[in-house]
Order: sequence, then structure tokens, then C-alpha cells
Amino acid sequence: MVFADAVQTSAGVEAAFSLADYYPIFLFLGFLIFFVLGTLFSSQLFHLLGMKPYKETAVKLMPYESGMDPVGSARMQFDVKFYLIAILFLVFDVELLFLYPWAVVAYSDGASPEWHDAFGRVVFWEVVVFIASLTVGYVYAWRKGVFRWR
Repeated sequence: MVFADAVQTSAGVEAAFSLADYYPIFLFLGFLIFFVLGTLFSSQLFHLLGMKPYKETAVKLMPYESGMDPVGSARMQFDVKFYLIAILFLVFDVELLFLYPWAVVAYSDGASPEWHDAFGRVVFWEVVVFIASLTVGYVYAWRKGVFRWR
């Protein structure tokens, strides 16, 4: 394999770095910045011109936090179910962060047979244990009534 602008590295011969390969990313970044600034500018322009479909009322101006109206002292007790649901969401979100790359590497058409021979069964059983531990945690949370909205 010979490249016109090849570079010899310790890993072998590789193609030289080309900034032209990153132009689509820079174009997308430019479009993204333009879109965000344009949206912010147009929303402020509509606000200044009075073209907003918004009528300020006492209820709309009242602060809203954790599903409860802020009436009374700020030191009042409130239910912890919001935090439990958020923690469970994070746990299962992190589960996907671990499982998706494994599934792509393990079951893609381009997966190397050497990887399957060396790590395939071991990693599969580690993932099964991982899913089993998450299932135990899910059942525990279910038994404790975390998913019941009181």
C-alpha cells in the first residue's frame, strides 16, 4: 500500500494528515453556529416587535420546581421520588453506553475473527452478568415502589 503523501510511523505506512478531510465538520459547525445565533436573534426580534404569542399572568410568572408549587417555606420536605426516577434513568442510560459499542463490535459484519476467538465468549458472559445485575437492581426498585406514582 503506497500513498502519494505517505508518512512512515512506528505502526507502518499511513496517509498523511489532511485538513481537507475535516471541511464537512467545519461547514456543519458553521451552519450550527449560524442557526443558533439566527434563532436567538429572530426570537428577540419577534419579542421586541410584539409578535409573541405570550400573555404574562401570575400563574405563568410563578416559579415551578420539582413538580410542586413553591408555596411556603423553602425548607419543607418533599418526596424523593423525583431523584429516584432520575437515578434510575441515569443507570439505564449508562447501560446503553456500555452495551451499544459492544454490540457494534461484536456483531458487525466487519468484526475480526481474531477478536471473536480471543474475547468473544468472555465479553459475552461479562455483558450477561452486567445485564443480570441491572435486572436485579430494576426488580429491587420495582419492589420498593419507586415506579408507583403516589
